[in-house]
Amino acid sequence: MRFTTVLPMLLAAGVAQAQFGQGGNNGQNNGGNNGQNNGGNNGQNGQNNGGNNGQNNGGNNGGNNGGNNGGNNLALNPDLVQQNSNSDGLGNGAEAGQAASAKDPANFINFCQGKTITNGLQVREGSCNGIVMGEIPAANRMVSTIFKNPKNGDTVGSGQAIKFTVQIANLQAGAFTNPDVTYYSAPQQLQGGQVVGHTHITVQDMQGDANREQTLNAEDFAFFKGINDNGNGQGELSADLAAGLPDGVYRACTMTSSSNHQPVLMPVAQRGAQDDCVRFTVGGNGGGNNGQNNGGNNGGNNGQNNGQNGGQGGNNGQNGGQGQGGQGQGGQGQGQGGQGQGGQGGFRGRGRGRGRFNKRSFAARDWIA
Repeated sequence: MRFTTVLPMLLAAGVAQAQFGQGGNNGQNNGGNNGQNNGGNNGQNGQNNGGNNGQNNGGNNGGNNGGNNGGNNLALNPDLVQQNSNSDGLGNGAEAGQAASAKDPANFINFCQGKTITNGLQVREGSCNGIVMGEIPAANRMVSTIFKNPKNGDTVGSGQAIKFTVQIANLQAGAFTNPDVTYYSAPQQLQGGQVVGHTHITVQDMQGDANREQTLNAEDFAFFKGINDNGNGQGELSADLAAGLPDGVYRACTMTSSSNHQPVLMPVAQRGAQDDCVRFTVGGNGGGNNGQNNGGNNGGNNGQNNGQNGGQGGNNGQNGGQGQGGQGQGGQGQGQGGQGQGGQGGFRGRGRGRGRFNKRSFAARDWIA
């Protein structure tokens, strides 16, 4: 065959190959045995609808049960199915009055279908969160908390700065993710067998009644702060309220959370609580553990009784003109018209009844999380 005949034939074949995507045995799009998209039995590199080894819609050797795992990890691994998630719990010696559990044969992986997804946000209108609960510690590693300051029944001076201090066991504190975009968005995790997370201090006004039996509105709080550090590294954590609080009766509680702000998960139902609450009073010049010398009823070092005899200097100088409280010198009443040294429980007030602080506004929210 002459060269002038062969050349046009080669050019025509090249044009056809460019237009139809390299057809034949090695065709990438609609080709034969090795085609990438709709290839045949040997489509080992087939990306879309390849053969036996195709990644997405592959056959016998497709990744993770039929190719759904082609980089997406959207399939439930059968080894992780919890059989009891498909039981209502009433057939195994359940006690009278116990409720039937919801059940699902696939670990409730599609439970949130058709509902508003949490998606890492704090959805005030309510939402559904599809993230798994995560790792749960052993019973001997359960979280436990106690308030160190203020203690239950303490009195704090009006507007006096308060350092809320707690001691927490079995918490790897200091893990605090961005609550604006990662709220409930990851499972609880353990480190050294302990929950990784943080705690919060939340304070609510008891409306003047320490023995209140009516529930408080959870949306109303006087102070809230998430503690995002690990404190002294030995479980002691604190949060400062520099502006203090107005006069009143308050309840302070901890809320311990995993890194992504969900309440910590514990391994058994019968246990002590992981959080603690105390009730304290704000008013006058304070006393209790927030008074410097632990003076009772605003009296410093038992200076109430002896201070009263010395120019009515006791009882915070309410009756005596200049009562120079806070010196803790109790029985040295001078009898000089109000110079009695009847100390005031360590709060350095000037003996003017309510002290130098009047009821005032304060920073209600140092940190929200």
